[in-house]
Amino acid sequence: MKTLDVGIFLFEDVEVLDFAGPFEVFSVTEFNQVQNSRKKPFQVTTFSEKGQIILARNGLKIQPDYSFHSAPHFDIIIIPGGPGTLKEFKNKKVMEWISKRIKSVQIMASVCTGVFLLAEAGLLVGKRATTHWASLKELESRFPETTVVQNVKFVDEDNILTAAGVSAGINMSLHIVKRLLDIEVAKTTAKLMEYDIHF
Repeated sequence: MKTLDVGIFLFEDVEVLDFAGPFEVFSVTEFNQVQNSRKKPFQVTTFSEKGQIILARNGLKIQPDYSFHSAPHFDIIIIPGGPGTLKEFKNKKVMEWISKRIKSVQIMASVCTGVFLLAEAGLLVGKRATTHWASLKELESRFPETTVVQNVKFVDEDNILTAAGVSAGINMSLHIVKRLLDIEVAKTTAKLMEYDIHF
């Protein structure tokens, strides 16, 4: 299996665990390709619109690896949420970038209110989706063509996945590991992270 490139979108006032949770999952995942030889199945990097330092929620400074312009091909893209989605939701460049990239990725996924960016880009028409419990009604109101699912950690709609709030991004990412690799690799990753999950 070739190494899959994972890109995580960063923006001003992004929720820290929304991106850090998936970053951790994909970064620490590994499997024994041959005896006594370990291979990393995922290469994880971050990107933002301009590639400049962004200030995440509660003041954490992050230096993205790429800008929209310099970002390479990604097999998996993670769109986190947070208060900053209110601004990105109205950013035409962000919407255009997401709409363009969906055509070349294997998986496009959101965490928490990142789902609003996928919905605004037109990617959730006729699909099921979820988000943070406090934003479920707003998602349903704004995007009636999307079936909003409650009381779940994530929703898997083939190449588009959406996770509920904050820590649910870890559950979704472990599910992706299970789906692309196998359940034992996902269990090993969860154990390494000291994260309780039941597949």
